[in-house]
Amino acid sequence: MTSRSSLKELTRAFEADTLLEIRVSGMKKMSGLNTMSGIDKKICAGPVKISRLGLEGDEHDLTFHGGPDKAVLGYCSSHYPDWQSSYPDRSDRFVPGGFGENFVTTHMNERNVCVGDVMSVGPQVRLQVSLPRQPCFKLNHRFSLKNFAPVTYQTSRTGWYYRVLQEGTVSAGDEIRLVSRKWPQWTVERVQEYLHRDKDNLEMNRQLAEVTDLGEESRAQFRKRVAAAARRSKKVADKDAWKDFKITSRKTETQRIISLVLEAVTPQHDSETKLIGAHARIKLPNGLVRSYSVVAGGDKDDPNSSYKLEFGIALEDNSRGGSSYLHESAKVGDVLQVGRVTTGVAAASFASHHCFIVGGIGLTAFLAMMQKIQAINWSYTLHYAVRSADDIPFRDRLEPLRQNVILYDKAQGQRMDIQGIVKGLTWNSQLYVCGPDRMMTAVRDAVDACGIPPSE
Repeated sequence: MTSRSSLKELTRAFEADTLLEIRVSGMKKMSGLNTMSGIDKKICAGPVKISRLGLEGDEHDLTFHGGPDKAVLGYCSSHYPDWQSSYPDRSDRFVPGGFGENFVTTHMNERNVCVGDVMSVGPQVRLQVSLPRQPCFKLNHRFSLKNFAPVTYQTSRTGWYYRVLQEGTVSAGDEIRLVSRKWPQWTVERVQEYLHRDKDNLEMNRQLAEVTDLGEESRAQFRKRVAAAARRSKKVADKDAWKDFKITSRKTETQRIISLVLEAVTPQHDSETKLIGAHARIKLPNGLVRSYSVVAGGDKDDPNSSYKLEFGIALEDNSRGGSSYLHESAKVGDVLQVGRVTTGVAAASFASHHCFIVGGIGLTAFLAMMQKIQAINWSYTLHYAVRSADDIPFRDRLEPLRQNVILYDKAQGQRMDIQGIVKGLTWNSQLYVCGPDRMMTAVRDAVDACGIPPSE
């Protein structure tokens, strides 16, 4: 934690500071991961050109970084001694450049820099503070500290981004001077208070949604919260009520697995619903109620909307009327009742690696999540056990993931070594499991034997 004396120093007003170091980096693989990052920045010896997209020679993972609102990352070097005190075993890593910053300064920090501040840097360049830095799992991996990233925003020691208003050349030793301040009430630290710590304060969310100089990444979050509160205030129908859905598509995936697409008879676009890792209850005409994982939903314009849902249904060997009805009787045009869509599993955003152990139809629980993880360049592996190669559903969606898939074909005598997989998990991995009872039990036993905590 930040000491009381250093906190007093951090809140001291800022007018000018000195640019101590300029750092840039190309994209490199992170140690132990198949993940590229530009976090390992090195000192630039001479003058550096700066454009609307950042410093010359600096590369970004454009999934979450880079762009005009994230052209340059600043960080206060005065934070590093506090980090060293908090994590003495990692003190050698808490040095300037450790957070992947471009600009190293001593006095400017989250408590005396405001969103929208316009700064002059040397004789040519003008920058504007645009965003608080929102850290990801890469900080955990960088410092070999699990769940470290949330600590940085809980204590408001994340750093902040600039957009470039006037291009030019900057050098270490240049003066950074405050030129104008439009939003004096919104220090980076105070924005983080409502972005991360007091997220349900509707009035503050409303105010921040109107801060025009706040970068879109954060401003969009505040707008979304305000819109969500407005929807809740309308007191829409009870979410637990059953709603009519029509089967609009039926496809045979394998000899024993079908996919069904159901669309609401009366569509209600609900972007609050998180469909990745979700499941829904289906009430059948024979009175049975069954819960199935949502494979996909919505459309390209509103992928989280629950008015359209896709399910994968395996015909159980000893079906009591649920899967057998859907396989043998359900057809396109039929109307079924669907209950509340519930999100059961979410991706662990601060894990360095994601390991999936899946059997058969259990793929449906995680397919959308793995597609998302691949799209944002996270590190993951799928260990997938099937009865045979002919029993793999959703092949077209699994194919783009193939480089991260290890297949175990029972018909070929291939067996998954669950104990070995769990024992060999890389540092800061998150484990996800869905499959038959025997698989779930084996994973539970392996996790216990390896001393892995339930949170992982």
